[in-house]
Amino acid sequence: MAQETSGRTGARAVVEALLDEGVELVFGYPGGAVLPLYHELARTPIRHILVRQEQNAVHAASGYARTSGRTGVCFATSGPGATNLVTGIATAFMDSVPVVIFTGQVPTRMVGSDAFQETDITGITMPITKHNYLVKDVEELPRIVKEAFYIAGTGRPGPVLVDIPKDVALAPCRAPLPERVELRGYKPTYQGHPGQLRSLARILGEAERPLIFAGGGVQVSRAEDYLRQLVEKLQIPVVTSLTGLGSFPEDNPLSLGMVGLHGKPCANHALMECDLLVGLGVRFDDRVTGALDKFAPRARIAHLDIDPAEIGKNVRVDLPLVGDISCILKELLPLVEPAGHGPWLQRIKELRNLYPLTYGRGGEVRPQWVIERLGEMTRGQAIITTDVGQHQMWAALFYGFTEPRTFISSCGLGTMGYGLPAALGAALARPDKQVWLITGDGSFQMSMAELGTAREQGVPLKILLFNNQSLAMVRQLQHFYYERQYTAIEFTGNPDFVRLAECYGAEGLRISKQEEVVPVLARAMGNDRLTLIECLISPEEMVYPMVPEGAALDEMILPE
Repeated sequence: MAQETSGRTGARAVVEALLDEGVELVFGYPGGAVLPLYHELARTPIRHILVRQEQNAVHAASGYARTSGRTGVCFATSGPGATNLVTGIATAFMDSVPVVIFTGQVPTRMVGSDAFQETDITGITMPITKHNYLVKDVEELPRIVKEAFYIAGTGRPGPVLVDIPKDVALAPCRAPLPERVELRGYKPTYQGHPGQLRSLARILGEAERPLIFAGGGVQVSRAEDYLRQLVEKLQIPVVTSLTGLGSFPEDNPLSLGMVGLHGKPCANHALMECDLLVGLGVRFDDRVTGALDKFAPRARIAHLDIDPAEIGKNVRVDLPLVGDISCILKELLPLVEPAGHGPWLQRIKELRNLYPLTYGRGGEVRPQWVIERLGEMTRGQAIITTDVGQHQMWAALFYGFTEPRTFISSCGLGTMGYGLPAALGAALARPDKQVWLITGDGSFQMSMAELGTAREQGVPLKILLFNNQSLAMVRQLQHFYYERQYTAIEFTGNPDFVRLAECYGAEGLRISKQEEVVPVLARAMGNDRLTLIECLISPEEMVYPMVPEGAALDEMILPE
């Protein structure tokens, strides 16, 4: 049926495209150049979430996308509104999160004239978007929006930005919304190469000490069920990256947990001893590999990824396989025979006993113990978002994730301030799940104004804030690498976080003794309110294990 285009503006064409994509909510912050979009958005059932700063709109859209599996959407105006998005866009780009960002721009006749609130946002974001557009012809808008969603959500996902000058948004638009997208230069590979699949099946059958390394691509592809079937059929242990947490349940005996710089000791040792390492949707980044010349020295490496640019980028690869992880594993399962790997599994058991995950010395309240209790009380099934710092690593090591898409964090870029807006987006995507933000006093203060957004939207987030009045991960680096000269890391002007929460209409609780942990967590879990728990911990707490710079993964610093 032909679309009605009479009296339709470019802005109206955009919101029609959003409705066609099934968009239910948009995160954003208005301003003059983007008001045409807001004017039309208000005439639709699409829900708008007004954040307190534009960067947090992208973070919230990211949390929504990562939890729901759908593409997140955000709006911002030109100039500072657009530039405030940059860190959020880079965060989504590094973690392969599908987000479509719409920015207002000065009228086309003013572009390049340094007009009020003009910035070249497409030029600025070119290195950190999967693709971006500056729309100069209103008749191209329907096609561009359709393409933006297609590009963001297919292949290796990522952010796409659409910059719309104000006059383009207000101009009459008669072009219909295309029914499908065909891009000649963009054809993601989904099916695995049959010959390479047979080769992978063969080396899996030959390996005596195989290990699967599951990354974020497993969850993006929704391949966790195929992964579980493969692991159980071949009895292969699994380690994960930070973004891979939840792709394989950590309460499964074959799960070894996170590997890398702060990985679990048994996971790191297993990787160094395996004779076949199968990387599924991973980047083999420096936080995982340690010293590249010492990485997995005994192993053949198979690398499976939908992005061919990642294969061989950082580590030598013996068997490359390009494709969607879900498609590849589904195709691989019939090609492999059941196996036992008894001696290897016995060695894994020995590694667990030899290298348990321990805390070391600390203060009155142990943050690791607190997170363990939270994991037990939620059965590893809550959605956990984090900021970046020691608390991020403690959550990764001690929570015990059992379900996919329940660990939401800035992993590639390491963006402080990500956790609260991401938790907001996650909670709006999954109102059926309890959402916990695990954060620190440094990170939380970068986006704590979003407490107001959470209150406005009636989102009952639970916030576990570890307060050590310092940037303790920086302190830890100074401890090991800078002669214990602790510089520019102490906060002497922190607010009373409990009273701050109460000012936003939330419940504020405090933990200062170990015996208070379980009752306070239970109280927060039992209410239906926005709740903040301030947990007082020592600034001398460390994250262990820790692989020193230039060391191999099995050369970890362990707690005393």
